[in-house]
Amino acid sequence: MPANKPQKSEKADPMMSTMVVGPGWRPEGYDYKTLDEFFPYYMREHSNRTCRRLHFVGTTIGMLLFLSAVLSVVWAALTKQPLGPAFGQALVLVLAAHVVGYAAAWTGHFFFEHNKPATFKYPLLSYRGDYRMWWRILTGKIAF
Repeated sequence: MPANKPQKSEKADPMMSTMVVGPGWRPEGYDYKTLDEFFPYYMREHSNRTCRRLHFVGTTIGMLLFLSAVLSVVWAALTKQPLGPAFGQALVLVLAAHVVGYAAAWTGHFFFEHNKPATFKYPLLSYRGDYRMWWRILTGKIAF
């Protein structure tokens, strides 16, 4: 065997047997099935406080815009106004809710957290994780 090629060892790598990983750790590329399984990963991707704050503010504004969309249709129905324009306005508000929410969150990831948003790889779990994080921030379980 040439001298410049390293030989393979049959022994176990001692670093691998002594690795300590946090709760909820999964290997790269793991396919998460539930929100409970996914959430520890989601929180590691949101360790920067400014990023979490931007998520919280963006989600709050998004929820208020969505509520405004619903109320605009309800108001039109209750006051017997044509529903067509109300639905059009509601659609614009729902789209604005998503644009504002994602813009704030992605700003946090790209400029403060310096990682790629989990939305790109886990869209539905990430969306649900954002609301769980929002609720935990609102109730004081996660620092704002």
